[in-house]
Amino acid sequence: MKINAQRLLENLDRYAQIGKKGRIGVERIALSKEDKEARDLLKTQMTDAGLEVHIDQLGNMIGLRKGKSEGKPVAFGSHLDTVYSGGRYDGALGVLAGLELIHTLNDNHIETDKPLALVNFTNEEGVRFAPDMMGSHVYAGKADLSEILKSSAYDDPNETVGSCLKSIGYAGKMKPGAIEFDSFYELHIEQGPVLELEQINIGVVELVQGIYWTRYVIKGEANHAGTTPLYYRKDAGFASAKVQQFVGEYARKRDSRVLTTVGSVKFSPGAINIVPESAAFTLDVRSTDETLLKEAQKDIDAYINDVVASDKLLLEREEMVRFGPVRFPLAMTDSVQHATKSLGLTYKRMPSGAGHDAQMMASFCPSTMIFIPSVKGISHNVEEYSHDHDVENGANVLLAAVLGKSGIG
Repeated sequence: MKINAQRLLENLDRYAQIGKKGRIGVERIALSKEDKEARDLLKTQMTDAGLEVHIDQLGNMIGLRKGKSEGKPVAFGSHLDTVYSGGRYDGALGVLAGLELIHTLNDNHIETDKPLALVNFTNEEGVRFAPDMMGSHVYAGKADLSEILKSSAYDDPNETVGSCLKSIGYAGKMKPGAIEFDSFYELHIEQGPVLELEQINIGVVELVQGIYWTRYVIKGEANHAGTTPLYYRKDAGFASAKVQQFVGEYARKRDSRVLTTVGSVKFSPGAINIVPESAAFTLDVRSTDETLLKEAQKDIDAYINDVVASDKLLLEREEMVRFGPVRFPLAMTDSVQHATKSLGLTYKRMPSGAGHDAQMMASFCPSTMIFIPSVKGISHNVEEYSHDHDVENGANVLLAAVLGKSGIG
């Protein structure tokens, strides 16, 4: 039994028109009007496919399909929100391949032993509200719902997660986590070049590396760029440049197993002829080794504190995200490997460099991920693309893995 590839591809294209950006890209920010439109379509499609739709207090959407037993459902899905100027596959592939899985079972009149659950998590990307992977984070009981609902939008502090959920009609009544899962599978694009370069069909994801996000603001004194002597300056911009250099070189040390990135920098007042009064910047630190992750954060913080002290500046620091590395259960990764082999596809056991909902769900139920190749490794970009045959392969592996886990009696 195989999925209907044409139906899946047409549905992917249909969703890609909601927030279309550029030639094939998508911009569908969490809790925006575009997100509402995509959610409304998914809710209709879930209902039409015979699923019982539940929406929790954080807007997570769960579509339940009954099984022969009344046990916990085998769950699968991902997210429909994107980054700014994003792609059509990141997130949506996992949700829509899960919907296609349901359609395929319906077409073939198959009832699984265990119930099934298709999930669309809220705000996985975290580009407008922190933290990222918000919906799965709360669903797994790793964050306080009341505090998350108060989280302000980066672009408008008057808007919160709670107010935006209400405005788009997705502030549900069910407590997140109320529906317990037997297990969770997430199909996703790799977002890297490995599978394509090595000409491998499927990535069997064994672990997700840890992620630390921190926001810093170095504060100095604004002054005239032409009349202020160097010895008198309190130059926040120059200090931040030294930090950026240190961060960039940290990850480039020989045999380093840590990735470090300054992803955004903003000077104030931001004028060509004014010494910057403040420099706000973000730090992204990642590693599959939690000890190295903590050491890197400690080393970088020490350097920043030294720079600020030596230049007679002030520092503000905010911890945004602290997610440790997660290793998926062997039984789950083996189930994906077995499904892949049963379809005659090649595979590679590998880590994920990006964070995903499955990373959060791993503390809630046995979880894992399935990767398909990304062309040129491009993602979080309007040119993000995966070949149709890879999309089909990934959906078929998801189907085979879920059937193996849920049983068809």
